[in-house]
Amino acid sequence: MEIIWFDTLTSTQETLVEGLKKFTFTPPVCVGTSVQTDGRGSRGNGWIGCEGNLFISVALLRSELPGDLRLESSSIYLAFLMKELLASMGSDVWLKWPNDFYIGEKKIGGVITTLSGETLVCGIGINLVSAPDDFSIIDIAVSAYDLTKAYSELFENLPSWKQIFSKYQLEFEHSRVFFTHNNYEKIALKDALLLEDGSLECDGQRIYSLR
Repeated sequence: MEIIWFDTLTSTQETLVEGLKKFTFTPPVCVGTSVQTDGRGSRGNGWIGCEGNLFISVALLRSELPGDLRLESSSIYLAFLMKELLASMGSDVWLKWPNDFYIGEKKIGGVITTLSGETLVCGIGINLVSAPDDFSIIDIAVSAYDLTKAYSELFENLPSWKQIFSKYQLEFEHSRVFFTHNNYEKIALKDALLLEDGSLECDGQRIYSLR
């Protein structure tokens, strides 16, 4: 996967999506930046930060994704790939359903996905060296570019959704003390049932990540 790195961008996600529309970028491709000034988080929140933190977006054709992966669960899949990579480096990071990276009980980053034609665009932000109040940073020393390079290499041989899910369903138990949002409704995960396609069953509702 090609990596295109910038000193400063407003948003890796927006830069990548615009580049795809103009055929400046061709998937599979990763856009990263040392500083992001106006990034996007989930539910319309911003995600900005200083130099040293991770700000990347990856573009993949839908045909390059595992055949058993539902598009709605792509955030879980791509986030868990990053989580497993960080764990292999010695981190105790875990993935809160469906797209947030945590150390202990504090968020250190997240994933957001969008579809641009037949291309899936996945934005990832992780606090590697600094964090706002009420957030935390990763518990290992790794540079943003080195982490990006290692992550991009994973796409040469992607595991199936079944392989990822078999590991994630054990980790999901950590999420039960938290809440998630469905159409801006706050929902407790305490009694949620994690289904095999990555969706949740909560109080009779079927919820997909849709991020």
